[in-house]
Amino acid sequence: MIGWLRGELIDLENFTVTLACGGVGYEVSVPETILVQLPALGEPCELRIRQIFREDGTTLYGFHTATQRRVFDLLLTVTGCGPKVALALLGQVGEESIIHAVLAQDPKTLTRATGVGTKLGERIILELREKMHKESLALKLDRTKSASDDLVDALLALGYRRQEAETAAETARAAGGNIEAQIRAALQNLRR
Repeated sequence: MIGWLRGELIDLENFTVTLACGGVGYEVSVPETILVQLPALGEPCELRIRQIFREDGTTLYGFHTATQRRVFDLLLTVTGCGPKVALALLGQVGEESIIHAVLAQDPKTLTRATGVGTKLGERIILELREKMHKESLALKLDRTKSASDDLVDALLALGYRRQEAETAAETARAAGGNIEAQIRAALQNLRR
């Protein structure tokens, strides 16, 4: 089972990216929000993967954070919510908003995603309410860890969204250097 890929971003078409890893090109379906956070073609890219086997083939789904992948997995447990709808929810509503909508019992927020009607939104809330409490706690812990991060704080102060800032900060930290160099690297990633 493939759980993570790191390679060169070689193609981007619709909501599918192709990563070259060890001489093999892996096609990975991603949510909309990830598309704006991807590096330029030819640059290194890293994604958490969920591999799904179906009768007609195997599909890889990619995410930047563990929270995105966990929420995707939870959505797949809901009757009537397949991978395409789960990706639409993550891409158009966002994992944090999904968690908050389920906890607040707000199906209207969920219906903003393509393919999610009122009935499916209500079913998601009904079937995931208890599980999302745990995810909410995990999200708060993740925020607490990153809240003290100077690089993320600097990017937030410049007006970037938390998710964008954390993703850019991860990439910039991997490049090394002092905080100023990391801020410059993060800003370059965000401008692409």
